[in-house]
Formats: sequence, structure tokens, C-alpha cells
Amino acid sequence: MINDKIKNLFVFGTRPEAIKMAPVITAFKECDQFFETKVCVTAQHREMLDQVLSFFGIVPDFDLNLMTPNQTLNRITGEALLLLDDILKEYDPDNVFVHGDTTTSMAASLASFNRGIKVSHIEAGLRTYNKYSPYPEEINRQITSKIADFHFSPTLNAKSNLLKEGIDPESIVVTGNTVIDALFFSQTKLVDYESAQVEELKRQLDFSKQIILVTGHRRENHGSGFLSICSALDRVSKLDNITIIYPVHMNPNVKGPVYERLGDNPNIILIPPLSYPDFVWLMSKSKIILTDSGGVQEEAPSLGVPVLVMRDTTERPEAVDAGTVVLVGSDQDRIFNTCKALLDDLNLYEEMASVKNPYGDGHASGRILDFFLKKYGIGEVKLVNA
Repeated sequence: MINDKIKNLFVFGTRPEAIKMAPVITAFKECDQFFETKVCVTAQHREMLDQVLSFFGIVPDFDLNLMTPNQTLNRITGEALLLLDDILKEYDPDNVFVHGDTTTSMAASLASFNRGIKVSHIEAGLRTYNKYSPYPEEINRQITSKIADFHFSPTLNAKSNLLKEGIDPESIVVTGNTVIDALFFSQTKLVDYESAQVEELKRQLDFSKQIILVTGHRRENHGSGFLSICSALDRVSKLDNITIIYPVHMNPNVKGPVYERLGDNPNIILIPPLSYPDFVWLMSKSKIILTDSGGVQEEAPSLGVPVLVMRDTTERPEAVDAGTVVLVGSDQDRIFNTCKALLDDLNLYEEMASVKNPYGDGHASGRILDFFLKKYGIGEVKLVNA
């Protein structure tokens, strides 16, 4: 039995990271007799991050508050490295946990490596092998993989990518994706869920129509990509019995063209970004989801909602192979024709909607915790939420 608690520091900065880290943090905090668990947020995305922290009841121990208007990748990276170095020196954790493919994850991994601290990478091994798609995420995750000591892969395909890159197989654990853990936890809290935003959505939406939910923010779609997407949405909105709802990302490169092109369309509802529980509620009410988000590709299959991905590549090929996701890029004809086919062909729709989610069973967090219990010779512990 260990005499001192093992010190773990979870570092993240965006809303998707917070959603996917929350169930892991909860699992480790349930074992507080063995682990001291602290949270550091860079607040790379301030407002959207805070909504998730509140929903999951996570209070950061360290808050770097990095977000500034028109922030650049180099500025985020530089400031994160400097500020994280002070925290790592002060707290001196045994393990640093990072998630996925953000600039925060890459910077936290490098800062930890420079301090000789072990790095655990959750959602490890996703790849497109195109360094500009998604940008900058593909390079962020490849750098993180080179640094990480332990790799928690959501799927066998992700593990295979790491093995091809020469990663020690003993350091890789296939866990499923923690976003499914978060989704299942959220659904238990969303029974009879009400919020001011949900009440407003109920007033805005006609549920006798088929609802198409849209999200989009990726840098590779900025400019001509979003103009083409807007043209496609305008065409889709003219189909019978359709309402499109689009929570528009706050980035001016997204917000500007979307409101300019679609703001006067009576069949398209443009709204500010939603909190995580409100967004899960809206996903569950949708007929189809159009997105360039990674997390939505993983979540929607558990809700039985087909997803059209507005990207040319995806680091999540499992959903494409399983048939829950179709890649449509930013080409307006592909977006329109695929939407119309799903709306017109009930058999095609049901085939996509009924496929089992390839991303896990909701127990990924327990598997990550179990790895560390065994690593430190503690044994298994029964978790409340695992």
C-alpha cells in the first residue's frame, strides 16, 4: 500500500475537452484515498468552457485564463508553456492528463516533458495523416503522441495507428471514448430537463417539422468553405417540412458569413452557442445533424441520429465504416443531395440511425482508472459512476 497519494493534474482548455475529461476526473476523485486529483484549465475557450465545468460540477484548482480577442495559435502556445511551467514546478504532479488534439494538450504535454513528468493522453491515436486537415489538430495530436507515456485509445483503429508509429504496445490501452460516458451521465440528468434556453427553443421550433441541426467551426472551412456550406443550407431549407437550427460559433470567421448569408432565411434559425446539456437535448430532437465537429460524430450514434460531416477527411473512420456518418465535405451539391436522400428514403435513414455506436459502452473512464490502480499496485475499486 502506498503511503502518499498519487498526484494527478488534468489540463484542458476547450469545451469538448472538458466534456470528455469530466467523467475521468470524476472517476479519480471517487478514489481520493489513493489519488490527489487537481484540474488546470487554460480557458482557451472561456465562456463555452465554463458552461461545461458548471454542469459537471468541476471547480478548477488552476485557471490560466488565456483567452484574448483574435488570439493566435502561437500566442496561445507560448503563454500556455510559460504559465503551465510555473504550475508544474509548484504542484509537481506524478501524472499529467491531456486530451485529444488541442493546442492546450500539445503545450501541456511539452511543458510536462520538459519537467520530466509522465503524460497520459486520453483519446490517443486519431489520425488523418494530412497535417492541414484538421488544422492545427492533426499536428497537435501527433506531437502529443510522441511525448506521451501512456496512450488511452478510443478504438482498435486508433491503437493500430499508434503501433504503426512505433509506440510501445504496453503503453496503449483501448478504452472506448469517454464522450460516451459523458453522454450517458448527461442523459440521466436530462430527464424532465428544463432551462431558459430549452424553453426558448421550444418556442422557436415547430416539432411537426423535421429538424436539421448544424454546427460548424473548423479553420479549414473558413472562407470559401463556409460560403459553400451556407449555400447548401439555403437549398436544404427550401425542402418540404424542414427547419434548420444552427448554434453559430462565436469566431468572426464563422459568425460573419453565416449571419450574412442565412440571417434572413425564415426556415433557418440562427442562435448563439448552446450549453452542453442544452445541446444534448437538441441533438436528441434532431432528424439529421450536419457538423464538422469530432465529438458530435461520436455522440450522435448513441442517440440514433445520422450525421453528415462537412469535412473531406475524418480521424474517426470507425463511424464512416459502421455507417453512422457520411463525409460530405463543404461541397454544396454533396451536402444537399445527401440530406435530401436521407429525408426521402426511409430505409436509408433507418439503416444509418439504427447502427450500434462504434465508440464505446460508457465505461471508458473506469478502464483508465483501472490502468492506474493496477500500475500502482492498488487493485480494483468499485466506482459509483463507472
